[in-house]
Amino acid sequence: MRRCAVWVSRFLMALALAGAPAGLSTSAAYAPSEQRDGQRDWDSFFGSWKMHLRKRLRPLTGSDEWVEFESHDSTRKLWDGRANLDELEADGPSGHIEGLTLRLYNPQSHQWSIYWANRVKPALENPMIGEFRSGRGEFYDQEILNGRAIFVRFLWTNVTQTSGDFEQSFSPDGGRTWEPNWITTMQREPSGRANVPPNPDNHDGQHDFDFEFGRWKVHLKRLGHSLSGSKQWLQYDGTIVVSKIWNGRANIVEFEAKNGTGQIEGLSLRLFDPGTHQWSMWWANREDGYLDRTPQVGAFQNDQGQFLAFETSSDRWVLVRFIFSGIRRNFVHGEQSYSIDGGKTWEPNWIEDFTRD
Repeated sequence: MRRCAVWVSRFLMALALAGAPAGLSTSAAYAPSEQRDGQRDWDSFFGSWKMHLRKRLRPLTGSDEWVEFESHDSTRKLWDGRANLDELEADGPSGHIEGLTLRLYNPQSHQWSIYWANRVKPALENPMIGEFRSGRGEFYDQEILNGRAIFVRFLWTNVTQTSGDFEQSFSPDGGRTWEPNWITTMQREPSGRANVPPNPDNHDGQHDFDFEFGRWKVHLKRLGHSLSGSKQWLQYDGTIVVSKIWNGRANIVEFEAKNGTGQIEGLSLRLFDPGTHQWSMWWANREDGYLDRTPQVGAFQNDQGQFLAFETSSDRWVLVRFIFSGIRRNFVHGEQSYSIDGGKTWEPNWIEDFTRD
């Protein structure tokens, strides 16, 4: 995941060479990140918001036709503010919209990664990466629109405890010019609004993780060196907190465990796909603030959940399997294993037992 930060540095350098956006000085907007602590940049956003949205219908076509609608948004902090989760709900011209934004802080680069997912097709997009300076948040990415590569920019400005402005813009010319296509005005709402409407209690898999909501004590055994023949297991104790999103169709897990010499602090984002009836699970740790590029994907069957992914470990490709089993009201067993022979044999490397706190 370190490649992500390197790519952003090169991307910002390319923007500087191409020419800074109008109204911004190249040195101010694209100089290498100063060593400032930005982990509190989103503190003003926590709580509930009412938003007025303006959306350009056909970006980068010369069209100036816009639609306007209202939305509601709530933001809660994770990792004591070093990460946060943002849930949005709106009824727009194309129908009902439900989405979430996960923001993670990287203490090494002093930058944030912003991930977006919508309920209709809950796959995480490539992150926008950037930071706040002097009250202005700038975040960038490169995407494909209508078959061509463009730059994408997010801007947050005029942010206070009660209001703020957001703008998304596209650039087809390497950052020389920017066309806004999504403009949002934010106003603070009283806390406690439930954004997500009731969800019908069906049995297609979207409630598979309901058993886990709440707070748990965890005992963790972690193999010191996977796929090396090592038999050294490290023992940790800690807590996890599992919170529902989209009335159970997604959830966020906050994990913290420690022993006498170290600590693990991470989070897992899980999203249910109503088309495949499967779940995707992403993991991030607080040390670098990036989500895994490849989620573990799977489902529950006969009171057991199995999730698989193809990842790299110590520069070699491995098949990864995570299994939830022994599920009871006050107990859950979880086990992650690696395979280097296509699933014929498995080596456990992460074994955890949860008891209800």
